[in-house]
Amino acid sequence: MHDLFLLSCLLVLMGLGLCRSFLFVLAYIYIDITTPQQLTYWLLQPVPVSMIGFTLAFVGWLVSAGKDRAVIGWTQVILTILMCYCLYTTLTADFPDNAMLKWDWVWKVLLFGMFLPLTLITPRRIEAVIVVAILSASALIVPAGIKTLVTGGGYATLDLMVEGNSGLHESSTLSCVAIMILPLLSFLQRNGRIFPPGWTVSLYTTALGFACILVTIGTQARTGLVCIAVLGLLRLRTAKYRSLYLGGALAATLIAIPFLPASFMDRMSTIKTTQSNHSAATRLAVWAWTLDYATSHPMGGGFDAYLGNKVRYETVASADLGSPDGRSPASATSGIVEDKARAYHSSYFEMLGEQGWPGLFLWLGLHGLGLVRMERLFKAGRRATDPHRRWLTDLAGALQQAHLIYLVGAVFVGIAYLPFSFMILGLEAGLNAMVRPQSGHGMRRHMRSFGRHGVPADCNPPHAR
Repeated sequence: MHDLFLLSCLLVLMGLGLCRSFLFVLAYIYIDITTPQQLTYWLLQPVPVSMIGFTLAFVGWLVSAGKDRAVIGWTQVILTILMCYCLYTTLTADFPDNAMLKWDWVWKVLLFGMFLPLTLITPRRIEAVIVVAILSASALIVPAGIKTLVTGGGYATLDLMVEGNSGLHESSTLSCVAIMILPLLSFLQRNGRIFPPGWTVSLYTTALGFACILVTIGTQARTGLVCIAVLGLLRLRTAKYRSLYLGGALAATLIAIPFLPASFMDRMSTIKTTQSNHSAATRLAVWAWTLDYATSHPMGGGFDAYLGNKVRYETVASADLGSPDGRSPASATSGIVEDKARAYHSSYFEMLGEQGWPGLFLWLGLHGLGLVRMERLFKAGRRATDPHRRWLTDLAGALQQAHLIYLVGAVFVGIAYLPFSFMILGLEAGLNAMVRPQSGHGMRRHMRSFGRHGVPADCNPPHAR
């Protein structure tokens, strides 16, 4: 029955796509985030669900109206160059078999990142992508939050619905994405047009936001705690009363601490030390190895080049707690640990080791371009009072916050090709293409207002005006 239910949901989504082709795009986003083929016991596992979903989305776009409003921008150009470069490093990889396995899904992520902006020709489509992406991620976030309330969670013990340890089913990745969702939830709560603001929307977004925080506690991933701190700092920029905001945040933290599991507090306390924590010490050693590797292999070693690393690092651990009166200090023991084939545990070093300096610069340029675009849109309409212009401004701010949270979380997790992050890039590119002047002479100083049915009036094609 479990498999039949998931199959029925997919068939319904595909059927709706026959009525409105853009729904194929939303169906693929659901497939890409939740990976229903991994949630089934047997029925969908041998079926290339992801490939079928993307093919239907692309074909649906080809036969649909509105292609004349699609714009190819610098995001798609950089993604095309990056995908071609990744193919080159895959063909020349240090470990060809492993590299090909990773290439089999990375190229789909990059290609969808290029394709998504072409379909985002109206504000409602942009908002629909955000809604579906959040609802899809909530299929994993809500169960994890409930399990945290019941069991308290624990590092590497919180069951995330599948036995694998990839995508959103990995604890650190899920905690990062959960915090990325929070600014988008706040945007929908204030400015939603598909689901207009109201008490039901406020109740749902608040409950889901609480579940996102619980995920960080339940997974006990230190990445999640860092992302929460970054989000708190970013919210200062848009807070109307900053002193009140800081006081409320401090009070909420002090109230929450006594209710946090002891295992969570113990886990978070390891952030301040490296030598006594094997995970942190390993990261530093692997990062040092990657820098040395990039010196001799500036073009990168292809996907999974980390399999060739060998690292040595020193650890320090307390041997006793000293005398009760504190006169005899605690002693410590040290040792040398040797390890090999350790993952990068950082998206930046992942790109450097696998794609070399050219790939890293392309990846950084891609993200930098998205942030700069959203900053320009945000500043252009920050003081606007018109609700339509506020929609654009608030969306640009929410996307920028989610993007920055990802880039900070990516320092500690190897999620350089996270599908959710490329959806953020696609949304940014689509929003930028929708509001920029058609003459192509640069960004207008004012934001465009919405016309009928939520479509920017001066973004309609001539025959529709």
